[in-house]
Amino acid sequence: MKLRPRRSVLYLPGSNARALEKARTLPADCLILDMEDAVSPDAKKLARQQIAENLSRGGYGPREILVRINSLSTPWGADDLAAVAQLDFDGIVFPKIESPEELRIAVAALERAGALADLPVWIMAETPYGILRIEAIAGATPRLAGIIMGTSDLAKEMRVRHTPDRIGFIAALSFCVMAARAHGLEILDGVHLDLNDEAGFRVTCNQGRDLGFDGKTLIHPRQIAGANELFSPAEEEVREAAAIIHAWEQARREGKGLIVVNGKLVENLHAEQARRTLAMVEAINARTTCPL
Repeated sequence: MKLRPRRSVLYLPGSNARALEKARTLPADCLILDMEDAVSPDAKKLARQQIAENLSRGGYGPREILVRINSLSTPWGADDLAAVAQLDFDGIVFPKIESPEELRIAVAALERAGALADLPVWIMAETPYGILRIEAIAGATPRLAGIIMGTSDLAKEMRVRHTPDRIGFIAALSFCVMAARAHGLEILDGVHLDLNDEAGFRVTCNQGRDLGFDGKTLIHPRQIAGANELFSPAEEEVREAAAIIHAWEQARREGKGLIVVNGKLVENLHAEQARRTLAMVEAINARTTCPL
């Protein structure tokens, strides 16, 4: 089982040349080079140019590189797509997708722009229409690799406050996780906006992991370490997973279908979960030992 860690996913404004350079040394699992919300209208052209230049230059090591363009309905989207579609990176992010048809139109535009056939597509889930249709959107194209929650836009559209328990988002978050899992996609939690609220950041990371998210989108490098820690399997989980696999393999040799490990009933589904935990640890360790 080969997995790719996406514990920490940092947005980088394409208009900030220093940030694009510094990101080559950061321990984030994934970077989103952004032309959209993080870039003011008068800097859109600069962001597009600098992102294309940095992609051509490379040097981001093992980090997964996604590029978020502006919506194709804006004055910038088509030029954004043309600038990067044929370059070497790991996935393109389409914002504010609200229907399967919109996603298919975006993918068709990507293909006309000359993108490789295996370039993955990610979408932002950030509007009420998009959330209500997320299951259909998630199954709209085989190019789709993952969903990214846009909780800031969603808060504005839904008139929801950013409370510590995120109660106003829970239905949308869970609905999107279910859609992602139903279609075999990855899914990333939204950002935590208060950089001075370390305790709150840790709470939302734990909540996001408990809800089933694969990682956390971030707005500042100081959030990377916390996301990497909290979205990694804890030592106790790793020990338990190893114990389950050992006991399960022995039970299979003895022809047993159910066993008890540390007082808990274990069957095949638990063994599968344990194997995934150990595979993720292996992937994280490989990521950590790669040259940054």
